[in-house]
Amino acid sequence: ELGAEVTGYSQKPPTDPSIFTLTDLESQIHSVIGDIRDLEHMIQVFKETQPEIVFHLAAQPIVRESYKNPVYTYETNVMGTVNVLEAVRQCGSVRSFLNVTTDKVYKNNEWEWGYRETDELDGYDPYSNSKSCSELVTHSYKQSFFTDGRCAVSTCRAGNVIGGGDFAADRIVPDCVRAAPIIVRNPHSTRPFQHVLEPLFLYLTVAKAQWENAELAGCYNVGPDDCDCVNTGRLADLFCETWGGGMHWINRYDGGPHEANFLKLDCSKVKKVFGWKPHFHVEEAMAATVEW
Repeated sequence: ELGAEVTGYSQKPPTDPSIFTLTDLESQIHSVIGDIRDLEHMIQVFKETQPEIVFHLAAQPIVRESYKNPVYTYETNVMGTVNVLEAVRQCGSVRSFLNVTTDKVYKNNEWEWGYRETDELDGYDPYSNSKSCSELVTHSYKQSFFTDGRCAVSTCRAGNVIGGGDFAADRIVPDCVRAAPIIVRNPHSTRPFQHVLEPLFLYLTVAKAQWENAELAGCYNVGPDDCDCVNTGRLADLFCETWGGGMHWINRYDGGPHEANFLKLDCSKVKKVFGWKPHFHVEEAMAATVEW
């Protein structure tokens, strides 16, 4: 809708239904079905399309799944990043590259203040750790191959997203919609929940800004204000209140694998550099999600 010629490179949608199918996106973009682990195929697609801006969002994104399939998680999240950057390196048309990682890249110290971009990277579980590795891979490629200014390179470390169109397993709001009653595994775990449109707006902003001024490239946290960092129990409360109809949830810790308990982001940098601030409070983000 902004006038760009868009090529998407991805495996087939992992859920049925999917937002990709419901929006008939395939008819609006050049859709290529491929595996991010297939370097040869990706390089060929880059040669054919000659992209100028590249957003890397492909991932195995579920913490609990990473405990079940750690090798696949690392292949996708680490070598997948290597492959995308290698395709960018070999394609002279690319001028702006953005790698989207996660708030979980930081070594979690369970402290009460938000992590800053300068804090230590060291995710605990295979998902979080693989995303930390993805950050390091991006930094290495940036230092090794893109110091000539041909292509600006940034990463965005986004908090947990909610919003319409998510059908995945182990996602708090989709699980709420499917459940009767709702089971919450870790109601006291605090996360930087935000509506999905918030980080998407920032990704476009960063990609555009670094195209125009490469000095703006860097690492950026993307999350809600402190007042909107709530625990999963509060988020479940908001869902039930907004959905209505007597919906309720049950606290039932299932003894699952380790996950961080307290996680917040300090987003001072992205606010200062781009003059950005979140559009939604968490109550409004939930209302928009439930409405969808």
